[in-house]
Formats: sequence, C-alpha cells, structure tokens
Amino acid sequence: MIKIDHLKKSFGDTTACDIPSFTINDGDILGLVGNNGAGKTTLFRMLLDLLKPDEGNVELADNINPAESEEWKAFTGAYIDEGFLIDFLTPEEYFSFLGKISAIPAEQVNERLQEFEAFAGGEVFGQKKLIRNLSAGNKQKVGIIAALLRHPKLVILDEPFNFLDPTSQNVLKRTLVDYAHKTEATILISSHNLQHTTDISTRIALLEKGHIIRDLNNESLSAKDELTHYFEQQS
Repeated sequence: MIKIDHLKKSFGDTTACDIPSFTINDGDILGLVGNNGAGKTTLFRMLLDLLKPDEGNVELADNINPAESEEWKAFTGAYIDEGFLIDFLTPEEYFSFLGKISAIPAEQVNERLQEFEAFAGGEVFGQKKLIRNLSAGNKQKVGIIAALLRHPKLVILDEPFNFLDPTSQNVLKRTLVDYAHKTEATILISSHNLQHTTDISTRIALLEKGHIIRDLNNESLSAKDELTHYFEQQS
C-alpha cells in the first residue's frame, strides 16, 4: 500500500503537486493521466526519492518513507527516462550488472530475460550494440525490462508507451497485465495515451495542475467515457 499525505511541490509560482491524501492499494494497476504539466512525473519522482517535497510525505509498504529509508529499493522497479540506464554497456551487460547487485544468479537472470523475448522483438538481445547506440524505442524496452527483471512488488513506469511501435505497445500491455496477475504487484503508469492506459488500468487518477481531480474505478473500462469527455472539453 502507498499512502500520500499532504504532499506538495512547487517550482516558483507553479504548483506541480498538491495532494492532501491519496491511497494506492496493493495490486492496483493505477494509471495516471493528465495534460502536460499535470504533475505526473513530479509525483513519480517524489515516490522514488528523486525529488524532495516541499511539504508532506509518502509511505510505501509497511510505512517506509523513501526519503528516510533505503528499504523500498528492494521491492521497487522503475523506469522514468534514459537517466536510469548505463548507456556505455550493452543491454546484456546492463542486465547482468543488475542481477549481480541484486544477488540474482546469472542463470536466473537469463531465464527471466526469456520472459521478455516477445517484447524485445529481436531488437534488444544479441545485437552487440551499446545502449547509447540503440533507437529511442529500444532504449525504452531496455529500461522497462530492467524495471521488471527483479520481479518487484512495486513497479513505476513513466510514459512507458513512448517511442514504441504499435506492435510493441500491444505486447507491453499484455506483458504488464500478465505480470500483475502472476505477481500481484502494484503497478503505476503515467501516459498520454488514453486508450492504452484505460486498457490495462484497474484504477485511474486524473491530474490537473498538480491536483488529483478524479479517482476512477476502471474494472470494466468504465472510466473511458468520463476521461474522453474531460479531454474533449480541454481541447
């Protein structure tokens, strides 16, 4: 469970996040949607202790405050942007490094990578390319695979569908849903792609100027009409 309490962050006169109270339940696939500047990435960065809030706090599983403890890193996998990658390594070297620092045997790392063959699409494994020389889409694939490699119970992905071709986007949707079912993990994604977000999310938070203005159940894609109406009004 994730608990957000009076969380605030501003940049100058701009409020990037102002969430009095919000709870994310274990097993939720929570989609964060909103226009540019809504605060999605700012929220993720505070959850991952990449950005300090001006006020308030976050608690991850068992009352762990990421700003005060390192324990959350053991059960969290995340990909926000290319800054998460070690781009002078090949993908295989990068995954091997992640396995070593996580005490996962090399054989087990290789077994887990086989789970992502369809998503990799023959363009990531065995290419003998440094990560920095991959296309934007393939860098995205490396980051997402790395986030899931350790089988974390909490997964945070910022705009995971960016740079991916339509086939890879659909494979990613199946991959995330299957992963959630197998592991009962809590998955948080942000995306500008409303269709993909509603397709996989069990719950959707709509953000506007740093505030969560809707908390929608989406068990039967029931949030789609309300979200479509909201964004039509914004255009």
